[in-house]
Amino acid sequence: MFDLHRLRLLRELKHRGTLAAVATALSYAPSSVSQQLSQLEAEVGVPLLEPVGRRVRLTEQAEILVAHTEAVLERLERAEADIATSLTELTGTLRIASFQTAALALVPTALSLLRDLHPHLRVHVTHMEPEKALPALQARDFDLVLAEEYPGNPNPRPAELEQEDLLEDPLHLALPEPAENTDGPDTGGRGTDTPLAALRSLADHPWVMEPEGTAARHWAMTLCRNAGFEPDVRFETTDLLLHLRLVEQKHAAAFLPDLVWSGQPPTVTLRRLPRGRRTRRVFTVVRRGRSQHPAVLACRDALLRAAALRSDQA
Repeated sequence: MFDLHRLRLLRELKHRGTLAAVATALSYAPSSVSQQLSQLEAEVGVPLLEPVGRRVRLTEQAEILVAHTEAVLERLERAEADIATSLTELTGTLRIASFQTAALALVPTALSLLRDLHPHLRVHVTHMEPEKALPALQARDFDLVLAEEYPGNPNPRPAELEQEDLLEDPLHLALPEPAENTDGPDTGGRGTDTPLAALRSLADHPWVMEPEGTAARHWAMTLCRNAGFEPDVRFETTDLLLHLRLVEQKHAAAFLPDLVWSGQPPTVTLRRLPRGRRTRRVFTVVRRGRSQHPAVLACRDALLRAAALRSDQA
């Protein structure tokens, strides 16, 4: 029998990449992690790590062990969910990661619903972009992640993760001018007031976008390039409230989602985007073994109710 604790360390190394990162995440000394993995190698009888420069990577046999470890941990999570379901009161801690606009528009309402129904459930929320939150979910740092998917940019769907849709969030072109009637009629691509024409009119204007490497930035750059120009990106941040402020103060144009206003009237002029590029998908993601835990089910239900309440108020 292999030691489960050591198998989990090997799995952590696969997800976190370095011995130092594993040690930091688990509050161990790096030398202790290395020693435990050496003992696991002795148990298995084959090399599990091989040097690559100043780092190490998993061997083929180590990858096999990690795959079996994932299956064991998933089964243990299901056992934990079954035990929690058998109890009359929901307790413990639920760890959530959310991107900014969902955290502002949906999470507070969901927390109020959870507090009323399950007062002894402790909910811990971290603001984190999906690009970092989803790997952290796989590493078991979180129980549930709120994520987004931009049109034309489908996310990878690892088999061990399960997604559930929350809402479709409309996306708009935000103009650096005083607010007026928003999203005028779509004339189908003809004339001077079409979505494509409105976008092209900002070809020489400064832009604010999310940082390179994010799905939002890739989507925005593709949209501009398909319109025939390379945007002058002078401001980069994941803070969409700062995007909004820069548009309000006429420093930049931006692409903004409905959630940024949290149900309040828009404060800048908005225009339609070209067809097929007008909404992003907002959804929750959990590990497959955790999906039936009553705390996860309660949280997903609260988020769906929060999304429905927001839709009713729009």
